[in-house]
Amino acid sequence: MQRFEGRDDYRHDEVPGLGILITNLGTPDEPTAPALRRYLGEFLWDRRVVEVPRPLWWLILNGVVLRTRPAKSAEAYARVWTDRGSPLLYHCEDIVENLEKKLKQRFRGKVTLALGMRYGKPSLESALESLRDRGVRRLLVLPLYPQYASSTTGSTFEKITGILSQWRWMPEFRMVTSYHDDVGYVQALANSIREHWYRNGRGERLMFSFHGIPRFTFLAGDPYHCHCHKTARLVAEKLGLSDDEWHVCFQSRFGKAEWLKPYTDETLEHWGREGVGDIDVACPGFPADCLETLDEIAYENAELFESHGGGKLRYIPALNSSEDHLHMLQELVTRHAAGWPELNRISDDQAEADAQKSLGLARRLGAKQ
Repeated sequence: MQRFEGRDDYRHDEVPGLGILITNLGTPDEPTAPALRRYLGEFLWDRRVVEVPRPLWWLILNGVVLRTRPAKSAEAYARVWTDRGSPLLYHCEDIVENLEKKLKQRFRGKVTLALGMRYGKPSLESALESLRDRGVRRLLVLPLYPQYASSTTGSTFEKITGILSQWRWMPEFRMVTSYHDDVGYVQALANSIREHWYRNGRGERLMFSFHGIPRFTFLAGDPYHCHCHKTARLVAEKLGLSDDEWHVCFQSRFGKAEWLKPYTDETLEHWGREGVGDIDVACPGFPADCLETLDEIAYENAELFESHGGGKLRYIPALNSSEDHLHMLQELVTRHAAGWPELNRISDDQAEADAQKSLGLARRLGAKQ
């Protein structure tokens, strides 16, 4: 007989709360080959990340990839590592901390935030446990993936629902699956680009570089490619750009299969050979700066562009914990949690009274607390 997880310290007089689970991809514990081997082993074994038959992929992953890639990846992580650790982790921590402050100032109800990574630490399991321990009975999951992809948002949904399926008392559950065309998100991106131009001047071209996915997943029905192009188009319209003033490219391809094109690195090589001067690069698929933005774009691809005859590549930082980003996320949470009592300014006294009534009834039925 299957046993389901419960809470030994469950209290009938506990006031139920709303939990916001902020998620992202994840990061290794440190910039070393052993840490990268553990992280990449978990990440690349996800069947939604690499859609190759498991027996074949196990041989490739353990026989080739995890023998060669960790050391190279560790060097890249070492270039962006800081005193606070991984940029992705501390930027997400800042987002969670500041967003929680905003939500608690706005709403009287019990609202709690937690950060969980799909791979690595803090894990989704630990984040969900922390929310359950704090009395969360309604759960909104907000992955920091503006554009939906099976390998990111889909994988997160699968993992979280797998965890929740083992709980005896599952929370009421909602999830934001994408916000690629959200008005606040588009406005925040446009504002960040304008601010960059104000400080640094405007480059000859503006590139929107998104993380790539294998082309066959797009052909199979993944909407990611369309979401990326819509985001870029809406931002370009907000900036008043003509069609020849902005470009969409895709970075970070892995393996030999064809990925979404045009590729960021090949485009930059071509622009360099053309003698294009200074350019600006934004990465709207990354709400928080990470290895792919700070190293792959701002370091590796900048060197690539210049070495082929181009000018300076000026990377436009991610939104991170900027005021525009926090305001946009607050509005997104408010819309998706609409109707839940915590966001309807329920009276604290009334909530406590209801909890006491529940406790009294439970005690009459034999409950200990």
